[in-house]
Amino acid sequence: MKPVETADQAKQDTSYYNALAELLYQLADDDFIISFRGSEWLGLAPHIEADVAYSSITQNTMGHAFLYYQLLEELGEGEIDTLAHERPPENRRNAVYFEKRNGDGSYLEEPYYDWALTVVRQFLYETMKKVKLEALATSSFEPLANTAQKVLMEQPYHLAHWKMWIAQLQESTEEAQTKIQLRLEEAWKECKDVLELGPKAKEMEQYRLIAGEDFLKKQWLKEVEATIKTPPSQPLDKKFGSGRDGEHTVDLEQALQTLAEVYDSDRNAVW
Repeated sequence: MKPVETADQAKQDTSYYNALAELLYQLADDDFIISFRGSEWLGLAPHIEADVAYSSITQNTMGHAFLYYQLLEELGEGEIDTLAHERPPENRRNAVYFEKRNGDGSYLEEPYYDWALTVVRQFLYETMKKVKLEALATSSFEPLANTAQKVLMEQPYHLAHWKMWIAQLQESTEEAQTKIQLRLEEAWKECKDVLELGPKAKEMEQYRLIAGEDFLKKQWLKEVEATIKTPPSQPLDKKFGSGRDGEHTVDLEQALQTLAEVYDSDRNAVW
């Protein structure tokens, strides 16, 4: 099919439009929730260099979410702030694994967060993001392809950062190695929906919006297994359901409430 150059052109085919909107919600919501979980580490990372780097990565990631919400706004799905803050959990399309709390406690009250969970999750997330961005760079929807190419200019640095952490901890103390492996085993039980494209997967592939699920999974596994020393032996699963189908946990509710505290205090304010 011919490239689709504008939002108005995308609207001319209802099936194409619906598949495109679904994909954009997944991309935006993934970045939105993962950047929030990253922001909770501000001032709590293992050392100052990690704190500065992670803060920068988190800020960039929220910027990427903004770009996808912006495309949705151009499609007529609603204003960016509304899409980011006012949609209920059941309308979110982020993978469930990304909404998982960093640990016990809260940011302001004795946060007992687990760096091993964060390192594993960020590594798996950034690896899938790289695979998806490379596929999106040739998307039939040109504004999305252009956005992916822009994001790809900085995303490799994010992935390199978390690859470094995985490599270091896998070669560190016995305790560190054990914690990383346990979190990998846990991730394998929960992150299958990260690799899914939801109810419009076939249409997304048919309209060349993005590569198919099987290809994305194959590329992701290849990248991941090239870095981790001992891949989990059990098959990938989705213990808490699929976020692509609107299935979520109370952890997402907690995140959305926190994210919207300032926004809800005065929705008409001009910042």
